[in-house]
Amino acid sequence: MQIKPRQHLLDIWQAIARHSFDDGKWVWGEWGGRSSVADAERLLCLMYPATEIPAFRLDEPDTTQRDIEKVLKRVGGRLEIPGNLVTVLGQFMEMHTGPDGKPTFAGGYYFNSQDENEEVTQEQGELGVVDAFSMSITLCLATLGFLKIYEEKTSRTDMKKSIAELREATSVRLTAAMVSLLRSFAVNVFDPDSPQGQRLRRLVGQGRLSERAVLQQFQRRFKPLRATITEGLTLGVDVEDGLRDDSQLFECGWAWGLVKDAPEVEITTPEGEPDERIAQPDGVADSVPYLYFTVVALDGIQDLFSDRSLTLGLLTPEQQTLAGALRLRWEITQQYWSGIARFDPDRWPLEDLPWRTTGQRLESDYFSLSVAAIVVHDLVRRRATDDDLTRTVTVMERLAERGRVTSRMAVDDPAVQLHSPGVTLPLQGSERAGPPLCWTMTDFSAQLLKRTIQLCELSRNISSHDRLLRLAEDILDHLWQRRIQEGEGTGLWDNVHAVYPVAPQNGTLPSWSITERVTECMVAARKLYESRPIRSPELTVMAQALLSESTHLFGFEQMEHSTAGDSERGKSLRSIEIRLRRARRVLDEQPGTACALTLAVLGELDTLAQARDAAAQEV
Repeated sequence: MQIKPRQHLLDIWQAIARHSFDDGKWVWGEWGGRSSVADAERLLCLMYPATEIPAFRLDEPDTTQRDIEKVLKRVGGRLEIPGNLVTVLGQFMEMHTGPDGKPTFAGGYYFNSQDENEEVTQEQGELGVVDAFSMSITLCLATLGFLKIYEEKTSRTDMKKSIAELREATSVRLTAAMVSLLRSFAVNVFDPDSPQGQRLRRLVGQGRLSERAVLQQFQRRFKPLRATITEGLTLGVDVEDGLRDDSQLFECGWAWGLVKDAPEVEITTPEGEPDERIAQPDGVADSVPYLYFTVVALDGIQDLFSDRSLTLGLLTPEQQTLAGALRLRWEITQQYWSGIARFDPDRWPLEDLPWRTTGQRLESDYFSLSVAAIVVHDLVRRRATDDDLTRTVTVMERLAERGRVTSRMAVDDPAVQLHSPGVTLPLQGSERAGPPLCWTMTDFSAQLLKRTIQLCELSRNISSHDRLLRLAEDILDHLWQRRIQEGEGTGLWDNVHAVYPVAPQNGTLPSWSITERVTECMVAARKLYESRPIRSPELTVMAQALLSESTHLFGFEQMEHSTAGDSERGKSLRSIEIRLRRARRVLDEQPGTACALTLAVLGELDTLAQARDAAAQEV
């Protein structure tokens, strides 16, 4: 199906309004407040498009468009919607604040016990998780931007007071989320001969390089990055002395939560006093990077230095310092995993599906997608070559086929497990607070669509761009079939059984994880369509030739007869002149449009020439 960001977002918003609002009041339901991750995802389905897409803005009631007002009629009238959102966001901040008044980031019911006979303890359910930190950054930035505009548009005294209170709570939560991400960053150093070292050497060597050659290339390629980590990371992480030993291997990225023994980050108020509003509990997670949580963290951190955040000045000076530290980790992590994924230029480790993790000793196409997501981040950052893009496109197509998103499912197909029950990660270190925990990811298709659209926006090669756009449309078709068709979650996600009949029925409760990621995909698709079309050199040459011929013939027609007066011929010549001027203006950026304009002009000029010849023969 064709990707129509506006229409698809309207459908999603209408479903959310039907599910979550009753006469203008937000209904949290049984699950509300039990996971800060799920609650943030749910709110982002509304707030992310409302702050990223001008046509979907809700902070200026006078500019709210009629189709948006129509799908959100359960939220309230045009003037009521912003105030009702302020109330809902205030409830979220209050629900996820501890008795001590400090923000909390509980994973809640997203945590599962590895042993079916043991239950997750209350202490474990309250543990912070990287998903919550990252989602809170995105939600807080969207909220701050929304409040900054809406405050100028409302004259209600009570609403201005609510806005001030919400802004304060949101800013505190944003700082707490940034601090938590800093303290969740992990650098894992290990010996080349250890089991993890052997797995990493096999991964990057691909059986084509000797162990000695792998070590030498690793040392040479990552020497600058090793120096940056040891000398540049100062907030929220203790860099092991072993990293200074060039003979040691290492990995970096984000653990699943706060790392055990991670030092506290010094936070001060504008008056220079320690900020007591930010909780910095002891971490329990092992200092081992996870690909999934690393990708989640990278997505959230990127929002800190988006154009909107910078333009509106959403960050305080203290938060700007934290953002700088996070950006350094963002760049380091991208460079590391992109370097690992493309270690051998002849055959990328990423191209050897599925990816095998070294820290958790697991293999899955989901991890291949996670690494591909980091490579996409890196390609965007460093303006990749056409060869890098083409190879990455092939990886995305293979992942879609292997995940049975674009190919037929076989009998007893193990690929179904990617979607239901999903890929399960053991959370190393969680046993310090109770039974060992795990985290399950079911969003393979939504993540695949998001990365495909991002890569399509990046590509300036017509062939690769077309392949990616077709792939994105196929993935969306697959995802759209998985919407819930009846019950409480109608119009939302995720009914895996609809496309994989062997998968169990998952009821009518919506998955906010999948729904939020599909919403992100539509926002990304809007950015794709807003980017300039790819310029074809061949079309440019043709457009120049057509423009040259049409300009010459137009000049001849102007000499033959005056364009003065209101004669049909005069009007036609003035219309031709306007279109030729337009063709010259768009020639460089839209050569296809220039071709179309000049072809139409040439046809009209020929019609004028035929009429002139016919008149001459009659004389």
